[in-house]
Amino acid sequence: MQAMKFVFWGLILVGLVLVYQSAMSFALFLFLLLVLTGVIWLADVVWLRKRRAEGEPEPVVVDYARSFFPVILVVFLLRSFLVEPFKIPSGSMLPTLEIGDFILVNKFDYGIRLPILNVKVFEVGEPKRGDVMVFRYPKDPALDYIKRVIGLPGDTVEYIDKRLIINGQPVAMEPAGSYEYVADGLNFVRAQTYWERIDGHRYTAMVIPDLPPVILYQVEGAFPHRENCTYNERGFRCRVPEGHYFMLGDNRDASNDSRYWGFVPDRNIVGRAFLIWMNFGDLSRIGRSIE
Repeated sequence: MQAMKFVFWGLILVGLVLVYQSAMSFALFLFLLLVLTGVIWLADVVWLRKRRAEGEPEPVVVDYARSFFPVILVVFLLRSFLVEPFKIPSGSMLPTLEIGDFILVNKFDYGIRLPILNVKVFEVGEPKRGDVMVFRYPKDPALDYIKRVIGLPGDTVEYIDKRLIINGQPVAMEPAGSYEYVADGLNFVRAQTYWERIDGHRYTAMVIPDLPPVILYQVEGAFPHRENCTYNERGFRCRVPEGHYFMLGDNRDASNDSRYWGFVPDRNIVGRAFLIWMNFGDLSRIGRSIE
């Protein structure tokens, strides 16, 4: 029995290592674990239980599978269709989201999608300008990114002299004071913040005055629909293709976003970020809604 325990927990640990060290997603690992426990439990109900002698104890592995299966099923369904937690790993969304924020992402607002495959099977709603959205990085779908939706399909997005323009209309903005933070390498950064308003969203965007609106040598030369974008020293202009979205970080001068690697296809959407539920370094951030 002790050996069976070690085998069961060994399989779980191996799966976690694969998740950590490879492109295998946690959702896939959770699905495989769900199948494993379900098969063991079902096999016991249909076949193994009948072969046990009267009074013989239930195998440990079966006991574990029967106990874990309902829990894993609930977690899998919640993460797949309703709410999924994420942790913010970088400062690209400062000051809206800080490194170490644990956030919740609504998986329902943008349509019901099949787990793992991420194929939309039921329309509910579409992303809106100003939403903070989690998506799979187009260059490496194993990575989750979080940025703000700036351009919808068919929109023309311009960022000229650090002024955002959508479909020819400058986005309303007003000064919101300075913001200081320590970036990678212990570099002290002093930035200027602005309130921006897009389609009912009011949020804080941030710029570093000494940096250009786009670092031209970092722009990739061959991302899909690259011909829809033009660049110069003052900024860029992009027309968003159908079925795609244009994403920018709120920390405009320290964000790796659509201006550099292109548009986010609808199939890469994960969900809408709506709440900070934990930050162990700053408990005052708990419960803040994400605008």
